[in-house]
Amino acid sequence: MTTKFQTHELKVPDDLAGMRLDQALARLLPDYSRSRLKQWIEAGRVTVQSRVLRPRDLLSGGERVVVEAEALPDLTVIPQALELDVVHEDDWLIIVNKPAGLVVHPGAGNRDRTLQNALLHHDPSLAGLPRAGILHRLDKDTTGLLVIARTLAAHTVLTRQLQAREIEREYEAICVGVMTAGGTIDRAIGRHRSDRVRMSVREDGREAVTHYRVVERFRGHTQVRVNLETGRTHQIRVHFAHVRHPLVGDATYGSRALLPRGATAALVAALREFPRQGLHAARLKLLHPHHQHEVEWRAPLPPDMKALVRVLRDDARAAEASRS
Repeated sequence: MTTKFQTHELKVPDDLAGMRLDQALARLLPDYSRSRLKQWIEAGRVTVQSRVLRPRDLLSGGERVVVEAEALPDLTVIPQALELDVVHEDDWLIIVNKPAGLVVHPGAGNRDRTLQNALLHHDPSLAGLPRAGILHRLDKDTTGLLVIARTLAAHTVLTRQLQAREIEREYEAICVGVMTAGGTIDRAIGRHRSDRVRMSVREDGREAVTHYRVVERFRGHTQVRVNLETGRTHQIRVHFAHVRHPLVGDATYGSRALLPRGATAALVAALREFPRQGLHAARLKLLHPHHQHEVEWRAPLPPDMKALVRVLRDDARAAEASRS
């Protein structure tokens, strides 16, 4: 069998200056295990400024790194026949609309029944790609669109688009509090210093930029449309919590439900019972990896977020009617 390779061309960001080559690659290419990255470095399949280095050699930042990655089947993740909402499918990519409650790939506490398990059942050839071709992720309780590459060539092209920030990802969110206008949140994000499960705004974190605009204001909440310039873990949730407008239902970064004075019984019940963070990946736009034409997909708000918006709107109308 002919061995397949995927070439990654990377630029070492300045915030990784002083880090060992193997540690930096683990940060830049998290889809591969550290042991596999070290094997490729020692085999000469990783070059830094066209030179072969040792795993322990230190980087200065700004270097051009080329990694020739061997595509090996991941036999640790088993195919499972789980329902998939496939929005689009062709020979090069798959677009899925992920429901709430579905983990993207196996990890601690979620060994199976993930999107990756479902994709391997849907298309067994994905076993030869990193994480079955999954290029980015959504939190377990975030709904919406994800792109999956079906070939090594498509994976390479789409990874470069992600790194170059050429893939547009637009989200819909419902926040606590009334926001006066849209704007940009430009605050670095890193791992929380004491709680390793959470992320936080940190001066020594990685660059994170979130753009947003107001869609609709309610008495104590705001629906916003969000565009990501970067894609850090929990970025939207952390950024909106930082500006004191956490997402509705966010048990990790939010607080108790905010109830406007005189809230309707329906709104009280809806806010107290909303089971997750109110976040949905609504639009995905990219250059198709085969024909290089711009393509776009949209996913409507899921039923639980639609219902919450409707109840928020009804509450605002009821409050307005009581004043007239």
